[in-house]
Order: sequence, then structure tokens, then C-alpha cells
Amino acid sequence: MEGTVFQRNGGNVTKKRIWVLLRGLVREQRHWGDFPNKLQAFFPDDEILLYDFPGNGARYQETSTTTITAMVDDLRSFIRDQNISKPVHIVALSLGAMVAVEWMSRHSDECAASILISTSLRGLNPFYQRLLPSTYFAVFSSLLLPGNIRHKETTSLRFISNIVTEDSAKSEMTIDNWVRYAEQCPVSGLNGLRQLLAATRFRVPKKCPNTPMLIMSSNADKLVSPLCSNRLANYWNLPIVTHDTAGHDIPLDDGKWVCKKIAHWLNDLN
Repeated sequence: MEGTVFQRNGGNVTKKRIWVLLRGLVREQRHWGDFPNKLQAFFPDDEILLYDFPGNGARYQETSTTTITAMVDDLRSFIRDQNISKPVHIVALSLGAMVAVEWMSRHSDECAASILISTSLRGLNPFYQRLLPSTYFAVFSSLLLPGNIRHKETTSLRFISNIVTEDSAKSEMTIDNWVRYAEQCPVSGLNGLRQLLAATRFRVPKKCPNTPMLIMSSNADKLVSPLCSNRLANYWNLPIVTHDTAGHDIPLDDGKWVCKKIAHWLNDLN
């Protein structure tokens, strides 16, 4: 199981919390950018684990699963390999948030708290809100069709970011990094399709998981309608915080805002 560990000092006992960060469709742990460092700065006594789903990142030669349940099983194997014996805190984006929901539903004792960012669940919203129609061609061509990697990553950034794209230097640096990741660890079209199938099939659990959750969304998300996060928050009576201008990838656009909201929420929980 591939993963990266921040701040492991001879065991878990010295750490206040253990965080697991889960990315979205066909993305890998490096796509978090500098967000793990920002989270670490807010919680210097905590430990942060980064993880790749099968088919992504260093695991790009593996076959992606076609169900969220199987993704949870793989994630739990990774956690066991880290010799972690206490509940973890989760930051999960998009597809990763679906995995977090299923994990909490099946094994709530393993999850201390979860932040669900820019996600959507079948059974709460129609398909045209879960993936906005203006993105259909770009998403499916990026997943399934051959093409220039830089063009694909530039298109991806345009759809998931609103703030980074306003800074030409930061935008070019981000695209350069993403192109390098795609060249080093290319996600196959078949694996992309399998992950998309898992996301579209996953339905909202009938019962709210017995784990504290915070919902995050952006009013300016161009990939998934913020109505999806609003509906989930209302359905399970969960707290929700909303960014006014960030794109779908809120940690990319405004990681400091995400960390501040997490810190305030955890303080309220305690």
C-alpha cells in the first residue's frame, strides 16, 4: 500500500491526532500540493498520512476498483500497515469524500472526525448537479481519449480552480507539476473509467454515520454544484462552511482557509 507519512517520530503515541488525506478521481497524493504542509503548520503535534487509491500515483500499474466499498477495504489495509490503533481524522475531497462516508458508515470506531469537501452522493442530487453539464466533454475526453497531457492538465485546472488560475506564475507551476505527475505515473483510461463507475454507483447511506463531520463547499465550484454539499448537510443535519470564490479543489485555491475552518470546528467539538 503506497502512502506518505508526515512527522512520524518513532510511533503514534507522541502524536495528538492522525490525519488521513484522500484525493478525488484519478488524482494522487502529490496533487495535494502544499496543503499537507499548511495542515501540519496548523497542527504541528499531529501526524499526516497521504494515500493513493489503486490505479493512481505510485500505484498506477494496479487495477482500480469499481466500488467505493473495495476502496475502503484497500484504505483500511493501508491503515493497518501503518500500525495505527486509534481513530483517525479524515480530510477528503470529491471521490475521496465518498470513500470517507462509506468508511465511517461501516467502521465508525475507526474514524474520529471527517471533513468532506466538494462531494456529491447519488440519491440526494440529480446527475446534472453531481457533475455539471458544462464539464461533460472535458471530463470524459480527459479520462478516455488520448491527447496532449499539458492540454488536459490545463483544462483540468480551469475546471477545478478559480484562484490559482488568476496567478499566471502559480498556474504555470501547478500545470508543470501535474504534467510531470501524469508522465511519471500515468493513470490509464480504463482505470479512470473504473473509478468514475465507482463514484456514480455509490449511494448515500440510509443512516448517518456516527462520526462528527464537517461539510465544505464553494459557491463558485464549476465541476460539482454546491447544491450537492448543501443537500448532504441538510439530509444529515451537519455543519457546513462555504467558500465564496474557490473552485472545486478548495485546498488548492485556499488551503489556509480550509485549515482555519477545520481548526475552528475541532475547537467547537472539544
